[in-house]
Amino acid sequence: MPYIRTVRPEEAEGALADEYATAQRRAGYVAHILQLQSLNPAVLHAGVQLYLAIMHGPSALTRSQRELIATVVSSINGCFY
Repeated sequence: MPYIRTVRPEEAEGALADEYATAQRRAGYVAHILQLQSLNPAVLHAGVQLYLAIMHGPSALTRSQRELIATVVSSINGCFY
């Protein structure tokens, strides 16, 4: 398995600590997918904003439909969602 250097939540500072704190409030933990982006907090922030726009923004799909799509794709890819 490849190794990707990350910054753990307890080691985060500045903008990264802010992003982690927001994630902690939102989900109760800092997901590994967020930690994988930890070396570039600006990219992490942009990725979270994209996710929020896709899952919570205006759409022809209901929130339930979007969640169902995400769940099925994650299952097919063998990922926890």
